[in-house]
Amino acid sequence: MEEAKGLNRPVKLKSELAAFLGAKALPRTEITKKLWDYIKANKLQTKTENGKAENAGKYIVADAKLLPIFKNTKSKSKSGSVTDLTKLKEGETINMMQMAAVVGANVE
Repeated sequence: MEEAKGLNRPVKLKSELAAFLGAKALPRTEITKKLWDYIKANKLQTKTENGKAENAGKYIVADAKLLPIFKNTKSKSKSGSVTDLTKLKEGETINMMQMAAVVGANVE
């Protein structure tokens, strides 16, 4: 069997994400899919920043289970913008565009 490469290569998960997903290693594509499945199943999307969850929109509401994962995120993108979610509180939102940073911050 050929070894998976790129996004399909399993990566080691940090403890909060591993506990949430019930796995120690997964490909990034699978991590993102499972996070989105959870977000959609729990209607954690909203159209407004820090708005109430309404199951649609580009913002993701941090619930008690997602918060520890989101709070691991402090990274700088190639363009130089900083994603710092370390002070995020339950009920606050992140932009869906920050999901890649969240996944990146929770894998080793």
